[in-house]
Parts: sequence; structure tokens; C-alpha cells
Amino acid sequence: MNHPILWAAVGTGFTFLMTALGASTVLVFQGKTSPALQRIFLGFAAGVMVAASVFSLLLPAIEEAESAGIPGWLPTAGGFGLGVLFLWGMDTLLPHLHPQAQSPEGLPSSWRRTTLMVLAVTLHNIPEGMAVGLSFALAAQHTGGGLSAAMALAVGIGLQNFPEGAAISLPLRQEGVGAGKAFLYGALSGLVEPIFGILVVLAAGRIAPFMPWLLSFAAGTMLYVVTEELIPEAHLGEHSNAGTMSVMVGFTVMMILDVALG
Repeated sequence: MNHPILWAAVGTGFTFLMTALGASTVLVFQGKTSPALQRIFLGFAAGVMVAASVFSLLLPAIEEAESAGIPGWLPTAGGFGLGVLFLWGMDTLLPHLHPQAQSPEGLPSSWRRTTLMVLAVTLHNIPEGMAVGLSFALAAQHTGGGLSAAMALAVGIGLQNFPEGAAISLPLRQEGVGAGKAFLYGALSGLVEPIFGILVVLAAGRIAPFMPWLLSFAAGTMLYVVTEELIPEAHLGEHSNAGTMSVMVGFTVMMILDVALG
């Protein structure tokens, strides 16, 4: 793997493209989607992120630590906890609004509802970009392999980014935003993924000893998003079976990708 930055750019570029494709559904549906479909979208994204956190981040973190002669649980648990605390802090401080919510979270702000809604999705796209970038950085450090596993993670994150893009652009359209602007905002919410993914690879030479911590950190941030936002929102309403089954499907898809390509 001679060009890890290029590979990371391709991988995170794919995840960004899938976000944009998902956002483009607003040009077709004009913001009219059923609550059941939104639950399916969110549940699928949650399942993918859970599987990616376990198979693509936590297990490699344990292997990296043990190969360095460190107890696998130490950096894995430590990095995981730091990731949870980091995103909890961001969630507490940064003003943002979830599409189904009536009032924003975070510090009081005079920002418009549309801005707050875009920030809500952008906030949890950051750890996704970090996760993909870290997987390519890890592959670059192991000349014997790892590229296929990084590509599997990029494909999995990209698949769940499609419904995420729709989940931001369609509610924006329902808020009265024009279809073109709703698409643009939804697509741009995924731009942080290639930015943070490439930044991680650029710093890989200096952060190599901390790779188990960083992989676990990314897993902690992703699972915080899943438990705080995606799964609860996937189970809104009287009948939550669709949300539950879509979580299972998303987990299975990402697990197969990681095992088959890893």
C-alpha cells in the first residue's frame, strides 16, 4: 500500500458520494416520506455502525495492543471511554437539532432550525470519517494486508451514509427549504468525512503507537451516536419492528463485508 493518503481519499470520497446520493432523494420524493421508512433508514445505519465498531475498530485495536505487548483491554477500554466522553461533550455543548425533535440540544443559540439540523448529522459524520481514515492508516502500517478490511469499512459506512443523506435532506425539505438547498445541505453534511479521514492518515506516522487508542476512540464515538440518537429514533411510534429488523440487517451486512473482505 504505497499511497495511503490516496486510498483514504478514495474511501472517504466514496462515503461522501453516498451521502450526496442519499441527499439527492429529496429531488424525487420532495420531502414526503413515511415515518416507517425513516425508521428503516436510521435502523440500518445503526446496525452498520455497531458492526463496524466491533469488527473494524475494537477487534483490530485489541490485536494491535497485544502485538505491542500491551494488555488488549487497556487501550481498548481507555480509548473507548475517551471517545464516549468526547462526543458526549460535543453533544452537550454544540447547538444542534434532530429532525424529529421540537427543541434543540446543546448550548442556547440563535441559529436557524435548518442550520441546527445540519449540525446534528455533521456531528456524527466526524467519527465515521475518522474510522475510515484510521483503517487505511492501519493498513499502511501493515504491508502484509489490511487494505481489503479498510475497503470493507468504507463500503459499509458508505452504504449507511445513503439513508443518512436522505435523513437530513428530506426533513429539511419538510421545514420549507428548497429542494436544491436541501440537497446541498445534506450532501455537505458528509464533507467532514474525507476531511477528517485524510487528516488522520497524514498524522499516522506520529500516532502509530497510539493506534489502539485511536481505533477504540472512534468506536466509542460511533456507538455513542448509535445509542443516543439512531436506535431511539428508529423506534419512535407504536410499531418499532421495522426499526429493529433494519438494525439487524445493517449489522449483518457490515459483518459480512468485514469477514468476507477483511
